[in-house]
Amino acid sequence: MADGQPRMVFLGFGKFVRADRIYALEPIRGEERGGGKRTHVWVEGVPEPIVASRTERSILLEMGQRDALATPIVDEAVSLAKRIVEDADRGRVDLGDLGRRARHLLESTTKAGDPEKLF
Repeated sequence: MADGQPRMVFLGFGKFVRADRIYALEPIRGEERGGGKRTHVWVEGVPEPIVASRTERSILLEMGQRDALATPIVDEAVSLAKRIVEDADRGRVDLGDLGRRARHLLESTTKAGDPEKLF
């Protein structure tokens, strides 16, 4: 922590925990997810996980664990998905631009020299 004090992390539903006490995060999937239920948070000294209404990514960011999320491909994919949603909401989807972005994203997942190119 920058000032030496443990950072409090907001989990949603009015719940806060100290960042240095969180030792595990697990996204909630399937039918159990919904109604604000996004992530199980394991906290030192608490026997059962706490249900958070925030994603594991947002909790990690607030904990100061930006490096744990250092997955540029995921960040680009999320950015592309946001762009699609925003464009669709405005009713102005530029398929050419989105196609170029998606192609770039997909090509970045193939290894250099990989004989089996996507396009």
